[in-house]
Amino acid sequence: MARRFSIGWHRLALALIVGLLASCGSTSNDAASDGQTSTRSLRIGYQKGGSLPILKGNGTLENRLRDVKVEWIEFAAGPPLLEALNTGSIDLGSTGQTPPIFAQAAGTPLVYVASVAASPTGQALLVPKDSPIQSVSELKGKKVAFAKGSSAHYFAIDVLREAGLQYSEIEPAFLTPPDARPAFDGGSVDAWIIWEPYLTIALKATDARVLHDGSSLAPSHSYYLAAKSFAEQHPDLVSATLEEIQKVEQWSQQEPQAVAKILAPVIGVDAAILEEVAKKQAFGLSPINDTIVNEQQQIADTFFELGLIPKKVSIREAIWTWQPAQASAQ
Repeated sequence: MARRFSIGWHRLALALIVGLLASCGSTSNDAASDGQTSTRSLRIGYQKGGSLPILKGNGTLENRLRDVKVEWIEFAAGPPLLEALNTGSIDLGSTGQTPPIFAQAAGTPLVYVASVAASPTGQALLVPKDSPIQSVSELKGKKVAFAKGSSAHYFAIDVLREAGLQYSEIEPAFLTPPDARPAFDGGSVDAWIIWEPYLTIALKATDARVLHDGSSLAPSHSYYLAAKSFAEQHPDLVSATLEEIQKVEQWSQQEPQAVAKILAPVIGVDAAILEEVAKKQAFGLSPINDTIVNEQQQIADTFFELGLIPKKVSIREAIWTWQPAQASAQ
């Protein structure tokens, strides 16, 4: 009797152990399965200008990346966009030439993934319509509004240098576009450097005068930037995004009215204004070559020489190589 009980007990214990192991194995497999099927994400920072809000509006990136959760986050200017890149809140975005230099100097681990030539008239120095100021040289001692670390920051340096003035000879008023507009309207600043579409909006609403645009200045670029770790871990997503931007740019060049209709609800700007902006927008996404690297390095060196960034930065060390011909291979 005791022997039968012992055999029965051993069989029961063995069954319990096997069941427990099977249960543990099932949980592990389920977790592994969950890991394999978890959805990747792509968080894109965009501003009111450029091609990214067009891409957001037409939805082609989501159609292509059906297994990826695409999120869009709007920013008023480039510096806060790259701050979000630094903190891990976004993976990819687009800014003018200056924000990535300030971000690099602050230690942000970013990479330049593509560039596009900026429109020479896409940014301008404005003064009120009744201002006595008639030339850039008359800005000496005046208060000029622009966003710190934005493309307008270097525009200020460049346009002043062309007029024979030093950057130290004006009083910078560091204001983002939403804050600069009321300051400009209220007369608390003498001039304002601003980019599209804020530029056209201001010209329509205030009858401000363009004192100087970028037509006589050195060519400049806007950049698509990504978190370094994201570009290294998900090169297919970066390439796919750039390829879809190329496609939307090819279409946008031919259809400014359609672009305006897509953009209006995305960025909350009147379609008539956006159509005018679209007709002036520069297109032509391309990989970053040595000429562009050298131009960007000169800008970075200028900021360092003026004491506006704390250390020298190397643009070449932050280049991610994109090969458009292979962009579709995922």
